[in-house]
Formats: sequence, structure tokens, C-alpha cells
Amino acid sequence: MMFSRKAVYALVLPLMVEQLLGVTIGMADTVMVSSCGEAAVSGVSLVDSINILLIQIFAAMATGGAIVSAQYLGRQNREKANLSAKQLFFIVAVLSCFIMLLCLALNNPLLHLIFGSAEESVMANCETYFFWSALSYPFIGLYNAGAALFRSMNNSKVSMLTSLGMNAINVSGNALLIFGFQMGVAGAAIATLVSRVVGASVMLLLLLRPHNVIYIDTFRRFRPDWRMVRTILAIGIPSGLENGMFQIGKILVQGLVASLGTIAIASNAVAGSVAGIPQIPGAAIGLGLITIVGRCVGANEYEQARKYIIRLTGLAYVAMAVLSAGLILAARPVIQCYGLLGETSDLAFELLVANCLASIVLWPASFVLPNGLRAANDVKFTMTVSVLSMWIFRIGFSYLLVYGFQMGVLGVWVAMFIDWGVRIIAFVARFLSGKWTAKKLAD
Repeated sequence: MMFSRKAVYALVLPLMVEQLLGVTIGMADTVMVSSCGEAAVSGVSLVDSINILLIQIFAAMATGGAIVSAQYLGRQNREKANLSAKQLFFIVAVLSCFIMLLCLALNNPLLHLIFGSAEESVMANCETYFFWSALSYPFIGLYNAGAALFRSMNNSKVSMLTSLGMNAINVSGNALLIFGFQMGVAGAAIATLVSRVVGASVMLLLLLRPHNVIYIDTFRRFRPDWRMVRTILAIGIPSGLENGMFQIGKILVQGLVASLGTIAIASNAVAGSVAGIPQIPGAAIGLGLITIVGRCVGANEYEQARKYIIRLTGLAYVAMAVLSAGLILAARPVIQCYGLLGETSDLAFELLVANCLASIVLWPASFVLPNGLRAANDVKFTMTVSVLSMWIFRIGFSYLLVYGFQMGVLGVWVAMFIDWGVRIIAFVARFLSGKWTAKKLAD
């Protein structure tokens, strides 16, 4: 086997810590911002739905580059792995800077187009938070590219330690700017900006070291290698479209939630920030699966790739079941940390328990398993299934359950669970068919 059990755990465990940091720091952000009132929490939540959309697009491009690099490493072709790394940074830098400028120019019109039904106080917080968030897009894009490349080298400790430092900066910056300087949501966004600048800088400096399996010799006299760019984009664009359309759908659903009032927005925001906890091991295992399957595919070891997909998806089920059960027991105390009262607190509890139960049964096969297909270059199929399922089932059923069956914000979450179930049917059938093994990376 190309990866021993020890090597798998060495790759996955730091990723779990990194994912845990991301979720817990997101929770800390929300708790700190909640001191500024429910309008602030709601504003940050709505803008974060846009932020997540764009970050997912950057991450998809980074994943495309990492898959290409991992497959070249599987072929023992270090020269092309290094070339793909440099081209990846070029792609991400251009894309993220373009998106940043676009968001800065369209700050007010874009927010009013998507969340026009939000209350005036919520919209004011949205505009402030979105401005500062947009400035950080190039830096989070470059950080994601660097982290993905280190994962393709089986070195997830680098991104874990860098993430730890970024989160420490973010939390301390929040404490200083929100509580010390009373800057509200602007303080939270500025702290995030500074942490992302530091993270991107660290990744770039580390990748310049020639002792790495993949490294960047220099950016001087850089010229795009358009053939390599096309190879990366052949994986990155379908993944980016998949993630982008997925998040656009979530934004539209957020607009639906915004129309239900501040109680629905706040309870949805709190439940959403905590709901990621049971998914931490699944998300980490999914990232590790990209590296493992990518290496196997590069070496033409498809039977090993098949075994790793089954084993790691099963591991995700076990780990997520344990965390979900624990979170159900701790749900009330956790929600109390956000300062929600009465009906808002009860609704957040209901949403959180429903999510935990669905995560145990549905999440791993919906999101971990398809990462194995993506790492084998089967990106068009996963994109098609994800986009159609998102728009038909999550969005369509959200409006049906909220307005047709009067289920309120709970209907949005039930529609999400239906979407997960549909994905399982499609991805498991594709995996069992073996058609994903027929996709080859161009030389």
C-alpha cells in the first residue's frame, strides 16, 4: 500500500486540528460579535455566506492545483509538480484580485440585491463587514494555495501550525478591536484581514525553500505556462463551478432566511456556526483523501485508490457519529454562550439537533466519498450532480417547505438534508460503477 496507517493518520490528524480551529474560531468570532447585538450577528452571518462562496472558489482552484501536483508526485515527476505549483499561485492571484476589486466596487448594490429584505440595522453591518472582508480575498486565496500544496506533499502540519497562528491573531485582534476600541463588526473583519495577510506571507516564504518536495524557485521573470494552466483549470474550474454554484444556492437560501425576520436569522447563524463541529473529521478526511487518491491515481494504482476511499469514508462515519452524539448532549450549554434568549435559543437548539442526526447518517457519503472521485479527475460528474441536487432539492424544497408547508427556517435545513440524500445515491452509484477510473490527467 502506498500509504501506511501511520502515514494516513499523520496526514489526517493535523487536518482535523486545522478544521477544528476553523470552526471554533468561527464560533469565537460570532460570540464576540454577539456582544454588539443581534443585528451585528445577523449582518456578519449574511456576509459570511458570500465570503464562504468566494473562499470555496479559491479553495477549489487550490485543490485543482494540488491534485495535479499530487498526481505528478505519484508519477515521480518532481519537475512538473514544481511547475504546477508556480502556475497555481499565478491563477489564484489573478482570480482573487479580480474578485476583490469587483466586490469593492459593488459593495452596496450587491448586498441590497441579495439581502434587500434585511432590516436597515442588519444591512449597515453587512456593508461594513463586506468591505473589509473583500480586502482579504487575495490573501486567503494564496494561503489556500500554499496549504493545498503542502497537503499534496503529505505535510499537513504546516497548514495546521500556520492556521493556529492565524487564529491566534484573529482572536486577539477581535478582543482588542471589538472590546478595546469598540469597533464592532469592522473590528472583527480587520482582525481577520491581518491574520490572512500573515498566513499568506508564511506560506509563500515556506514554499521558497528548496528542501521541500514541491518548491517554488523564484517568481522573477515569471511566465505563465498556458498548457499547465489549462491542466490545472481542467480540474479547478469544474470544482470551482461546483463550489460556486453550491454557495450561490446557499446565499439565495440565506436571502430566504433573511425574509423570516431577525429571530430566524440569528438562530440560523448560531446553529450554522456550531453545526460544523460534527463535520470536522469528515472535512479533514476528505482533504486527506484528495492527496492519497491523487498519488495513487498518478501511480496508476486504482485498486489502492478504491480501498482508501472505502476505508476513509468509513472512518468519517465513525468519527462524525461520536462528535454528533456529544454535541447533542452539549447543545444547550453551547447555545447559551451566544447570549440568545427565549424563542431564538429554542429554535437554534432545534436546528442544531436536526443537523447532528442528519450528519451521522448522510454527510460522509455526500461529501467525503466524492473527494476521491475528484482526485481521480472525475470532476465533471461530481460538479453536475452537486449543482443539480443543490438547485433542485436544496433551493426548490427550501421554498416549498418554508412557504408551502409553513415550516419556517427548519424547512431550509430539512431541504439541505434531502439534498445530501440525493448526492449519496449518485456518488455511491458512480463509485461502484468504476467509471471514475477512466479519467486520465493530460501529460
